[in-house]
Amino acid sequence: MAAQHKLRLSVIGTGYLGATHAACMADLGFEVLALDVDAAKIERLAAGNLPFYEPGLEEVLRRGLASGRLRFTTDFAEIAEFADVHFLCVGTPQRDDSGAADLRYVHSAVDALAPLLTRPSLIVGKSTVPVGTAAALAERIAAAAPAGAEAELAWNPEFLREGFAVQDTLHPDRIVIGVRDGRAEALLREVYATQIADETPFVVADFQTAELVKVSANAFLATKISFINAMAEVCEATGSDVTKLSLALSYDDRIGGKFLGPGLGFGGGCLPKDIRAFMARADELGVEPALSFLREVDAINQRRRARMVDLARELVGGSFEGAVVGVLGAAFKPNSDDIRDSPALDVAAKIRGQGARVTVYDPAALENARRAHPDLDYADTMLAAASDASVVLLLTEWQEFREADPNVLAKVVATRAMVDGRNALDPERWREAGWTYRALGRP
Repeated sequence: MAAQHKLRLSVIGTGYLGATHAACMADLGFEVLALDVDAAKIERLAAGNLPFYEPGLEEVLRRGLASGRLRFTTDFAEIAEFADVHFLCVGTPQRDDSGAADLRYVHSAVDALAPLLTRPSLIVGKSTVPVGTAAALAERIAAAAPAGAEAELAWNPEFLREGFAVQDTLHPDRIVIGVRDGRAEALLREVYATQIADETPFVVADFQTAELVKVSANAFLATKISFINAMAEVCEATGSDVTKLSLALSYDDRIGGKFLGPGLGFGGGCLPKDIRAFMARADELGVEPALSFLREVDAINQRRRARMVDLARELVGGSFEGAVVGVLGAAFKPNSDDIRDSPALDVAAKIRGQGARVTVYDPAALENARRAHPDLDYADTMLAAASDASVVLLLTEWQEFREADPNVLAKVVATRAMVDGRNALDPERWREAGWTYRALGRP
């Protein structure tokens, strides 16, 4: 672990990104003061309890609190006096009236902090924002801060993967910063000295390029996922096996196997939101045709959900009226309790809307799912969710579901029918146990 650093850091916003960044920076030896306007969230974090599920993070949080290096507050004046570097980690959700990013929380945080900056300070944006945001914020900060031009801005996009956030913060695959001068770069090199010493690539760019990196990465990943799912549609029409196709493609070094897993498609709080915001920003910039392909990427992703519903309906005889459906998974991905734009819950709700009784089980996301979809039924175990089911749907590829014993599950269902929305199971094993097995993109 790195030695104690002289720089003191604040983190504004203690959602998934902010809480992770604050805890991990304290673990690296910095003094960190994290702020949120939600007093209940701050109280919970200060007690060492995460308001979301992320493997390994709660231990890091509690280490930081125990060491005294990590504290929490709701007072902007306190962080302005305390910190040399302020990390901006607030959310940028999709606007209700369009696909564009809602920057109200970014603007609110900057407007609250900047008038309190009386000495040289660096605000570092980590939130995902439309290109051009940082330049506008830099002017806003310089105009409002008593320190004037000595209150600087840098942009440092995050690349966290839910389920791997601690690893991705402490040992990232790259660090990208957008800066306008050498002082901001020097400060960020000091902040990330441990990672740089571990030979993490450190890319220095301008504001605009740094802003584009995150959305470009997410657009590429979304495209890769939708590509293989488009191939799944072709495979279904031709009787081919998309999992074998994906495997064969993965051996080409130019393509690779990551994010080439066919199935129900992507969800969560980043990929869907970010590609829609990217398209909206391209339209504002007059380059909408350059990103028009992302509309089909989004459409392919949505079609996979509809196809999942169709497969399940086929297995219950063509109508969901009176059917009992067991759903395995509620989170948008395993090792997370995040249900934002969850394909699993979208499919479950659509089936419920067509007359079925749907019971959902997830190892981590049940509480969030209940709040968002009180119309669905919930179970505390996989076997309870599958009890008396006419068909079982695997919609989130938790390890517990991957390792499920088809013979054990067969004892509780009404009909041995499985639709594998993630291509996570061994078809032969399930068929040998007497199950009708269907999956997206497979014979």
